[in-house]
Formats: sequence, structure tokens, C-alpha cells
Amino acid sequence: MEWIIVVVFALILDRIFADPVGMPHPVIYIGKLISLLEKGFRKQSLLSLKGAGFILALGVPLIVGSFIHGLLLLGNLLHPAVYWGVTLYFLTTGIAAECLKQEGMKVFEQLKKKNLKEARLHLSYLVGRNTEELSEEEVIKATVETVSENTIDGVLAPLFYIFLGIPLGLPLELLWIYKAVNTLDSMVGYVQEPYRDIGYASAKLDDLVNLIPARLGSMVMLIFGVGSRKEFFDGLSTFRRDRRAHKSPNAGHPESVVAGILGIQLGGTHRYFGEVLEKPAIGIFRRRAELQDISRAASIMYKAQYGFLVLWIIAYIFFNA
Repeated sequence: MEWIIVVVFALILDRIFADPVGMPHPVIYIGKLISLLEKGFRKQSLLSLKGAGFILALGVPLIVGSFIHGLLLLGNLLHPAVYWGVTLYFLTTGIAAECLKQEGMKVFEQLKKKNLKEARLHLSYLVGRNTEELSEEEVIKATVETVSENTIDGVLAPLFYIFLGIPLGLPLELLWIYKAVNTLDSMVGYVQEPYRDIGYASAKLDDLVNLIPARLGSMVMLIFGVGSRKEFFDGLSTFRRDRRAHKSPNAGHPESVVAGILGIQLGGTHRYFGEVLEKPAIGIFRRRAELQDISRAASIMYKAQYGFLVLWIIAYIFFNA
């Protein structure tokens, strides 16, 4: 029960403070580690880039998980308050709901001011595609897609791995191993050059660790994220039809749920690192995407987070009865 309490407290802190400016964030240092190792692997000649990529994909999560475990052991040796303080810090920084909402709303606010150029700029911080030539509707759709996909990556999958890690005695370690894998994918996991070979293993590992969270999380989004019976059945039918209509084996699941609930069409052709990437459309076109769809996607994210927590508490009570 103590883990449920501390996770609830971490979610409250995330909602209030998100990622305070000036406060060090673990993902920044994971990113620096990835960049350092990537540069080193590119300079060596013993391994192919694809082979080096496998070491990168396995090595970074192992280093991060070991570091977290060591910190917890040290904290426990010093004092239980230090242990729980470290735990709370890494839980709060490992769940990104409020930060995700705020980043999406930055795009929202710029579009509300009719400042398309600034909206494109803010969007470019969230996605890997080129944003300079996107129309207003394309910016809205891209933001909705990002919030939808990251509802899994940044919110529900972290909660899943915390929950999975509790009976193993490694909830924080599994959370940050997952975050390391996810950061690897966001930095090097592209099919375009210069990441095609060195990022191959990272992309595949991210697909693997998100396999269950994407499907379970999408069902949580569908059950708890709707506001009416019609939205539920629209989301369900779109999920059943379009969940595989994506280059990623996982991203289409949450995107199809959100597209169905909102009644808009996502996906389509995008540009990544100067290359055109054809993507199937997700959802049936019922209306054009509008500005409020960004805030609606954020609302679905938060409802899913609370819904997952409710299911977690029910499961805890059931298995400990």
C-alpha cells in the first residue's frame, strides 16, 4: 500500500509542478550518456554500426537501472527518509503527464494567437518531422498525435512498469530502464540516416517494451477517456479497424482510439530528416481537426492516468485480499 500512496503523491506533485525550470531532470543526463556513447561507437572500427547499436541499446538501460538501484541502496543506508525522498523524486520525474500537457498547450496558445510560425516552432520540439511547412490543421493533428502516443510513452507505460516492478522489488529500476529505452528510441531510433543502423536495436527494443503498455493503455484510454456512449463505440470501431495502420507496431493503438473519440482523421504523409514518409490515415474523416482537439487529447490523457491508477488499486486489493 505504501507504493500506491507514494505514486499518488508523485502524480499530485507532477500535476502541481510538472518539470520546474532549473531543476535537473534525469532524462537530460540519460540523453547526454546516449550522445557520448553514440559518438564513441561511431568513431570505433571493431564493430559495425548496427552491432554497436545493440550494445548501445542494452548498455544504456543497464547503466541507468544500476545507477538507480545504487542510489536507493545508498539512500536506505543513510536513512529511510532519504530513500523515500530519492524514490519520490525519480517517480515524479519519471511520469510526464503535466509536462506533456503543457508542451501541447504551448502549441495551442500560439495557434489561438494566430501565430502559426511560433506554433510550428513549439511543435518541432515535440516531433522528429519537419514542421516548417505544416498548415494550421496539420499542426493541430501532429500535436494530437504526439499527445496520444505519449500518453502511453510518458504516462501509462511508466505506471505499468512501476506496477510490474513492485512484486519484484524493483519498481523504480524498471521505470527508469523503460525511460532509458524510450529516450534511446527518441534520439536514435529512426529508419532514416544517420540513425538507420546505430538506432535499429533501440527502435526494436522500444517496440518490445511498449508492446503490452500500448495495448493495455489504449483500452484504458478508451474506457476512461470518453464522454459519451457514442465516443466509446466510435473509439472502439476505429481502434479495431486502424490500430495497425501505422509504421510503428504500437503507436497506431492510442492514435486510433483518440482519432475515433474525437471524430477526426490522423496520420498521412510526413517529412523526417528531409525524407518523405508515407503513413496510412487513421480514423474516418467526420470533420476537420480544430484547435480544441489539442486540449481534448490532453483531457483523454489525464482521464486515462487516473483510470489506470484506479485499476491498479483494485488489482492491489484483489491480490492482497
